[in-house]
Amino acid sequence: MEINNIRNELSVKGKNGIGFLLSAVFIWLIITIIFLQPIETHQKNIYMLFSTGLMFPLSVWISTIIKADWRLKNNPLGDLGLYLNLAQIIYFPILFWGIINHPSDAIVYFAIITGAHFFPYGWFYNARPFYVMAPIISVIIMILGLYLNGEALWFIPLCMVLLILLLIIWLRLDYKSKSIRANGR
Repeated sequence: MEINNIRNELSVKGKNGIGFLLSAVFIWLIITIIFLQPIETHQKNIYMLFSTGLMFPLSVWISTIIKADWRLKNNPLGDLGLYLNLAQIIYFPILFWGIINHPSDAIVYFAIITGAHFFPYGWFYNARPFYVMAPIISVIIMILGLYLNGEALWFIPLCMVLLILLLIIWLRLDYKSKSIRANGR
C-alpha cells in the first residue's frame, strides 16, 4: 500500500484527530477559567498541569462519540500517532523550568509547546492544516506573550481555544474532502 494511501486512511478513519483536538479545546477552556481566578500565578500553573490529566480520557470519549478510530490497529502507522502525542511530554522540562523560574510565562511556554507539537500531524494525517496552523499558533502565542508581559494571562488560553477551533474547522473540511474521494463520490 502506498504511503499516501496509508496516511489518507489514517486521516479518514481517525477523522484527522479531531476528537483529540476537541478535547484540547475543553482543556484550554478550563485553563482559561483557571487563569481568570484571583489566585497566585503559581497556583494557576499547578491547576493548569492538573487539568491536562483529563486529556486522554476525554479524547477517547469524544472520539467514540464522533466515531473516529484513534487506535487504527490495522494501519502500519497506527501507533505513530500515539508516539507523536507522547513526544510533547519531552518538552515538559521547558514548561517546568518556566513554572519555577518565570511563573507568569509558563502559560506561554505551554501554549507554544502545544501549538508546535501539531506540526508532525501534518505528515501523519497528510493534512496541510497542521503544517500551517502549528507555526501560526506558536508565533501568535509568542507575540501575545511578549505583548501581554505577564498581564491578562487568561487571554493566552482563550486564544488557544480559538486557534484550535480554527484548526478543527479546517481539518473537518480536509476530512470531508478525503472521505468523499475515499468513498468514490
